[in-house]
Amino acid sequence: MANLRGPHLHTPLTLLSTDRDALSRVDPAMIAPGDDARYLVTRAGSAALREDDEGTLHVSLERSDPRGGGTQPLVLLGVHEGLRVLAVEIPEPSPELDDPGRDLRDLRRVAERLTPRDADLALTAVAMGSWHRSMRHCPMCGALLEPEVGGWVLRCREDGSEHFPRTDAAVIMAVRDSRDRLLLARNANFRGRFHSVLAGFVEPGESLENAVAREVAEEVGLVVEEVEYVGSQPWPFPRSLMVGYRAWVPGAVEMTLQEDEIAEATWFSREELAAALAAEEIELPGNASLGRALIDDWYGGPAEV
Repeated sequence: MANLRGPHLHTPLTLLSTDRDALSRVDPAMIAPGDDARYLVTRAGSAALREDDEGTLHVSLERSDPRGGGTQPLVLLGVHEGLRVLAVEIPEPSPELDDPGRDLRDLRRVAERLTPRDADLALTAVAMGSWHRSMRHCPMCGALLEPEVGGWVLRCREDGSEHFPRTDAAVIMAVRDSRDRLLLARNANFRGRFHSVLAGFVEPGESLENAVAREVAEEVGLVVEEVEYVGSQPWPFPRSLMVGYRAWVPGAVEMTLQEDEIAEATWFSREELAAALAAEEIELPGNASLGRALIDDWYGGPAEV
């Protein structure tokens, strides 16, 4: 395993500003209707948002239950300014559930424009909505699952087993060589000019640091000698935790790309990256992503034209 070292990096989407009030989730009254209840609607990675006059986005909290008599689970997100905030994942469009004035936006595209409180609420709501959408039947016996504990537990009607929200750990790493160049790659599934740092899911029985070394070896054929943890952030698409690292490989070594995964990979100096961006040869991840934070960390500031 590579040696571990180093301080943290400030990462986006990490500021917790809502009291989740987790100990109160066992109280059914916390998800009951009431004047102090507000509802945040989500659907498949999108959340209901509103934009203020300055272009800042906020979650749109509705006063009435948006389920229209439906049985979608409610999830207690927490308490903010004396109000209980409940998430509701709605299904595909229907006249009963769709308010023409509701603005559902894909958080991957707009998360950086949210305030910390609103990002906290929206990201949690989207992740929990994804879990409830995919976990309707017991994986042990196939019976229906019933939500409990403010929507944070699903219990099987038949065998009584409990099921909890799943978070998939993934590592993302800024790989540098002995000349302090940064490796950027275009995934085979990425659109034309989009480049980012390497990333991959952690496998069972594997440490985070070993996952960094394995993913780099698999995707570009390089041997990682050192790694440095820099921070983590939620990435609920559908429900991941991104764990960020700086990683170092020895001097100039020929790369071997994983054909079905990596379309191209290139070493960049800071001057070369600036030139490539100015010429619109590559496109970088958005500012809300940990990948972009790692790139900017290496660059020494925002990597922009």
